[in-house]
Amino acid sequence: MQKNLNFKNDERKVETNWYKFYNNVSKHLDYPDVSIYEMLENNSSKRMDFIAYNYFGKKATYNELFKQIEDCSKSLKKIGVKEKDKVTVCMPNTPESIISFYALNKIGAIASMIHPLSAENEIKYYLNVSESKVLIAIDLAWDRISKIIKNTPVKKVIIVSVKEQMPFFLKFGYNLTKDGKINKPQRSNKIIYWDDFIKLGKDYKKRTKVSQKGKDEAVILYSGGTSGYPKGIVLSNLNFNALALQSIEACSCLKEKDKVLSIMPIFHGFGLGICINTVLNFGGCAIILPQFSAKTFDKLLKKYKPNVIAGVPTLYEALLNNPKIQKMNLSYLKCVISGGDSLSVSLKKKLDSFLQSHGANIQVREGYGLTECVTGSCLTPIDYYKKGSIGIPYPDTYYKIVKPNTEDDLGYNEDGEIVLSGPSVMLGYLNDKETTKKTLRKHKDGLVWLHTGDLGYMDEDGFVYFKQRIKRMIVSSGYNIYPQHIENIIDSHPDVLMSCVVAKKHPYKHQVAKAFVVLKDGIEPTEKLKEEIMNYCMKDLAKYSLPAEIEFKKNLPKTLVGKVAYTELLEEDEDEK
Repeated sequence: MQKNLNFKNDERKVETNWYKFYNNVSKHLDYPDVSIYEMLENNSSKRMDFIAYNYFGKKATYNELFKQIEDCSKSLKKIGVKEKDKVTVCMPNTPESIISFYALNKIGAIASMIHPLSAENEIKYYLNVSESKVLIAIDLAWDRISKIIKNTPVKKVIIVSVKEQMPFFLKFGYNLTKDGKINKPQRSNKIIYWDDFIKLGKDYKKRTKVSQKGKDEAVILYSGGTSGYPKGIVLSNLNFNALALQSIEACSCLKEKDKVLSIMPIFHGFGLGICINTVLNFGGCAIILPQFSAKTFDKLLKKYKPNVIAGVPTLYEALLNNPKIQKMNLSYLKCVISGGDSLSVSLKKKLDSFLQSHGANIQVREGYGLTECVTGSCLTPIDYYKKGSIGIPYPDTYYKIVKPNTEDDLGYNEDGEIVLSGPSVMLGYLNDKETTKKTLRKHKDGLVWLHTGDLGYMDEDGFVYFKQRIKRMIVSSGYNIYPQHIENIIDSHPDVLMSCVVAKKHPYKHQVAKAFVVLKDGIEPTEKLKEEIMNYCMKDLAKYSLPAEIEFKKNLPKTLVGKVAYTELLEEDEDEK
C-alpha cells in the first residue's frame, strides 16, 4: 500500500490568514512517498491516449512517452549508470531532455540540469562539482565541452541534436541551414549519438524501475546561493511531487488535455517543475521548443492556441509589443502566469487590459518562488488581486517575515526577510553544509524555514509583497546573474586591478550587468582594452551573463570598513541618465 505524506499539523504553528482567499483550493494535500517518475506513472494510468508533448507539430501520447522513457532507462543501465549516480543533462527543451530526466529518475539516478549555453569553464565546474560520470548534451554545446571534458570525471557523452524528433520537413530544412555549421564529435567508445544510445538498451532484460522515497535526492539545479559562484541545489522527489500537486491545486483551473506553452527552459526550476512536470501530472500537453523568439510569438499562438502560458515578464512585454497579436482572439487562454522575475504593477495592468480586450476574461497571475524550493510557492488567487502583491502561499506552504539575519518574527506590513516552510523546500546546497545551515534554519516553532534573502512584507490578510533582493543578484530576462562571479573573472585579467558589477536597468530585459573596472597603474583605458576584457569574459561566462557595458574608473567608492560601495555606483549610474 502506498504511503502518503501530509503536513497538516504544521498549520498549528503559524498564522494562516490567507486561507479565507482560497475559495475552492484545498488547504492541505496528501503527497505520495514515491519517486517523481512513479507519481507521474500513477497519475497517467488513465491518460495514456492523451497527447503528452508537441514538438514542432510532432506529437507523442503518454503511452509513447513512457515507452521512450523505458527505452532510455534501459540504455542508461546498459552503459553502467547506477542508482544514486549523477548524470548531467546539458539540453534545451527537446523530447530527449524530458525523456532523459524521467528515465534517470526511474532508475534512481540524480539529474544535474545545466544551461546548454554555459561557458566552457562553467560546464567544467558543473561536471566536477556534481561528480557526473555521464553527460547528455546538445550537439551545439560540443565545441565548448570538447575543450574541458578531459578534466572532468565524465566517462560517456551522449550527443543529441535538436532535429532528432523534428517532423521530416523541418529536419530537412535544419540539415540545409544549420546542421553543417555545428562542430560535431566523431563517434567513439566515449562519444555516443542518441540514436545509437537508444539501440544499446534493446537487449537489456532486467527491471529498470527503482523504488524510491520522497526524501531521496532526485535533481540538482543551479543558482547563486549566497555567494557569487553558482551553487548546486539538491532537490528531492518530494520537492518536485509536492510542487506539481500544489501548483495544480493553487491554479484551480487546469484540466486534462489543456495545452501549455512550455517555453521556460528545462534547466530552470520554473521550466522543469511547472512547465513540464506539473503539466504532465495533470494530463496536459506540453508544447515544447528548444528556443523561443519574441518575433515569432504570434505564430506560436496562432498555430497551437495554448490554454496556459507560464513565463517571465519579458515574455509578456513581447506579447504586448508584437503588432501581429493585436488583432488576435485569445479566448482560448484560461491561465496566464508570470514568474521568475518581478512583474511591475503597470505591466500587469496593461496585460490584464490586453487579455480582456482580446477575448480572454482572465487576469495575469503573478507567482513567487526560488530554486531553493524548486520554483513557485506563492500565487495570486484566480479571482482576486491586491495591487503590488505576489499572492498568497501554496497549500501546505507557510510564509512569514523576519528581521533580516535573524529568526525574529515581524508584524504585518513590516519590511523584513521573506522566509517560507513547506514540502518543496530543498534538501540543501551541494557539498556546502555551512551555507545550507545559514539558509535552512529551524525556528522556535519547530519548523525548518528557508531564508530567501529577499526583502518584503505581509499584510493582515496574508498577501505577500516582494520589494527587492537582499542579495546583489541581477535578474535579466528571468535569468539569474551573479555579480561576484563576473567580478572574479574580470579581476583575473592581467590589466585589471579590481572591478564591481551592478545592475543596470534595461527597457526589455529588465536588468543587465554593468561592470566598473579599475585598471592597474600604467595601463591606459581604451576601447580596444574594453573589447579585450569582453572577449576574456566570453571564455568563462554564458552570453546572457556577459556585461552589457564596461566603464573604466580611476577608483571605486568604498564604505567605512573598506568594502566597495556598489550602491553608490548604482546611484551614480542612475544620476548620469
